[in-house]
Amino acid sequence: MELHSLKPAEGAVKKRKRIARGIGSGHGRTATRGHKGAKSRSGFKNKRNFEGGQMPLQMRLPKIGFNNYNRKSYVAINLDGLQAMADKHGVDKIDLETFAKAGAIGKRDLIKVLGNGELKGKLEVVAHAFSKSAKAAIEAAGGTATVAE
Repeated sequence: MELHSLKPAEGAVKKRKRIARGIGSGHGRTATRGHKGAKSRSGFKNKRNFEGGQMPLQMRLPKIGFNNYNRKSYVAINLDGLQAMADKHGVDKIDLETFAKAGAIGKRDLIKVLGNGELKGKLEVVAHAFSKSAKAAIEAAGGTATVAE
């Protein structure tokens, strides 16, 4: 066996279909495009969602809903969650960095503290929003509830 005598295995290589190269090729004349019509012409490009002139699906269905781009979406964290976080990390001040470190929020999330559960000790809490009951409970325990910018 020499380098010049190497060949691919039988049936491993297929011949390329040479389209529009004369009638003798078997793929001449209409060049496998069928007869007439837009699809047989050069430069044909089908539009997305085109259904052959039938009313497209996205136009047949009604418009529903509304997305308010001014809406602020908060991640809710309860007082018992704050207490668990304070116990786990051994801190008396919980701010946005502490929330992120605990994996409670992502980079751009807003936090709202809700009043479910209770606090054992005083905590300084920094969040984007507080419910009335949460703020009252934090201040009743001797802590502070500060709204972050």
